[in-house]
Amino acid sequence: MYEQKTVPNAHPVKEFLDAIEHEKKRKDAYELLRICEEETGYPGVMWGPSIIGFGSYHYVYPTGHSGDAPLFGFSPRKASISLYSAVGDEQLKEILPGFGKYSMGKACIYVKKLEDINIDVLKEIIRHSVDFLTGMYEVSDK
Repeated sequence: MYEQKTVPNAHPVKEFLDAIEHEKKRKDAYELLRICEEETGYPGVMWGPSIIGFGSYHYVYPTGHSGDAPLFGFSPRKASISLYSAVGDEQLKEILPGFGKYSMGKACIYVKKLEDINIDVLKEIIRHSVDFLTGMYEVSDK
């Protein structure tokens, strides 16, 4: 049976952020933490060893596979900051043109640094992700 690896844990978010070696990336991560907590209304929680998630929803796929995921999340990785939002939502594509410099993966948006993006559009993406996912799934405050 499949066991989900990326789950919320009690590791302190600030301890994780303080361990980021690159000063600019650490400052960006703290600013992103502030923005995400403000826009989602949820505190940041570590999901696995490197993702900071805000809120939580429970999904069940038609195959029966189920699990939990954050309503929005980010990970300050070495190469870029990964933003985890409702990327499968078609309406998100309408928001992204004014976002700034980014690239897309299958499940996330990648940005190099916060100064490369429009923070107002980031806030819109965060709110949209929370609204979209809370409209589709059972939500908790993990």
